[in-house]
Amino acid sequence: MVQKTSTVKKNPHNSAGSIKALLKQLGELAARPLSEATSMPKQVYLSDEFNRLEQEKIFDQEWICAGRTDDVPNPGDYRTFQLGKQPLVIIRQKDGSIEALSNVCLHRMMQIVEGRGNAKKMVCPYHAWTYGIDGQLKAAPHMDKSSCFDKGHHKLPNIRLEIWCGWIYVTLNAKAEPINKRLSKFDEVAARYRMEDFVGIVSEDHVWNTNWKLLAENFMEGYHLPIAHKATVGGFIDVNNTSYDERGPFDFFSYQSFTKSEDATVGTAHPKNTTLKDEWRYTSLLPVIYPSHLIVLAPDHLWYLSLQPQGTGQVRMRYGASIAPEVLENHPNPDELIDSVKDLLDRVNDEDRFLVEGIFRGANAPMSTSGPLSWLEQQNHEFTQYLSRMIS
Repeated sequence: MVQKTSTVKKNPHNSAGSIKALLKQLGELAARPLSEATSMPKQVYLSDEFNRLEQEKIFDQEWICAGRTDDVPNPGDYRTFQLGKQPLVIIRQKDGSIEALSNVCLHRMMQIVEGRGNAKKMVCPYHAWTYGIDGQLKAAPHMDKSSCFDKGHHKLPNIRLEIWCGWIYVTLNAKAEPINKRLSKFDEVAARYRMEDFVGIVSEDHVWNTNWKLLAENFMEGYHLPIAHKATVGGFIDVNNTSYDERGPFDFFSYQSFTKSEDATVGTAHPKNTTLKDEWRYTSLLPVIYPSHLIVLAPDHLWYLSLQPQGTGQVRMRYGASIAPEVLENHPNPDELIDSVKDLLDRVNDEDRFLVEGIFRGANAPMSTSGPLSWLEQQNHEFTQYLSRMIS
């Protein structure tokens, strides 16, 4: 009798030779001018080995956006966040500062809190080890007979956290350049919008079935707006009004801008806005803060995604939106406005999810291939250049 043996199917893009060839191909593509560039080779989205390199060289090293400061407005307010494999709790302290703490109990490694809320203390659901909002262990039942235990020596580790323009950034890299220094050149453009004053109206976490880079690339180009978003935001935007910063690309960000007519009802400055002048009153920015913080920044609102890979075929996403304070303060029915904005963005997200999950299925097709880029996809090519710099 012949014994059958099972075989494990291997990803054909994971061999040492194929990843070396892929990185060489990516580098050659990054060196081309935009007029001669294509989208990235599809193996970039499918290779488990490429995904491993991204995690090691990018997401374990770079600053990742974890939301906005008004997600945790009051002392004791917390919000959990998953930074790679490290669970965090982002929590407002009694002195008003915000800290990021490891969300893993120091006893048996159970996750301590979930979701969001307000707490005077954090209690592990496994054995009730209890921590203050500063991470210091306050109580540990039935540990009095353990000679190796000293309550005062147990505090949840801090994860590096910095704030830029109302955004919370975290990193596992103790040597990363400060985020404010890293984005100082972008401040020259973005500061006039005063993002730190915008009022959050929604902040959610989602998982979509696609590669994180496909979602990032979709967000950073307006080429698809008149077609894919014709039922929502596409009709308000003339892609011919798109322009790019001629000084770029910079190492850690890129952006494009587009203008609307001065009398447009959405995406222009409110009459009470006295900060923005001239064409800036009807100009929007689309910044990409590498690796994966994507923003639409208009004079009257902003919305954003912060992405992290969950393998090659899923992306974990923190999504949110905010409105300029003068818009809410002077609206006759702010709750109605908030509901209408949420509804619109939900529909836009549904349209984008259809696209990026469909593209990932297409990337897996044997006959699919990369196509040439439009001038409206300049940031996509700059994204290729960023990835090549970080991983090659």
